Amino acid sequence: MSMVDVGGKHSVFREAVAEGFIKLRAESVKRIREGGVEKGDVFGVARVGGVLAAKRTSEVVPLCHQLRLAGVDVRLEIVDELRVRAEVAVSAVEKTGVEMEALVGVCVALLTVWDMVKGYEKDEGGQYPLTRIEGVRVVRKVKDV
Repeated sequence: MSMVDVGGKHSVFREAVAEGFIKLRAESVKRIREGGVEKGDVFGVARVGGVLAAKRTSEVVPLCHQLRLAGVDVRLEIVDELRVRAEVAVSAVEKTGVEMEALVGVCVALLTVWDMVKGYEKDEGGQYPLTRIEGVRVVRKVKDV
């Protein structure tokens, strides 16, 4: 195993956008919409979590390069009565792409949403029969040469 050597490559502008969804109970989505989640501002905390995660991607993804990110933008929205969408856009002037940073940002933003509403998601046995993170993918990546 080894990290790919990018030493001979030139730094260029790179951007990646990733998205993902979390499926929740209707009650949880309603609480998010109305600001009634006991832990606080779900989207605000999830945005911070997504930014922090993108910045620390090389610490959690083996063999991933440590990058100097120029920007991280995390957006969350209620899609319908059962789903929340997270989108993370990451940019940098680097020798390698930033899609892993965007994907990690999305995953942590969605996990943060889950953590914030988990008390409303559990069934009588403490399980999560409906809660799902789905559709995590890279929507777009850009490399200016």
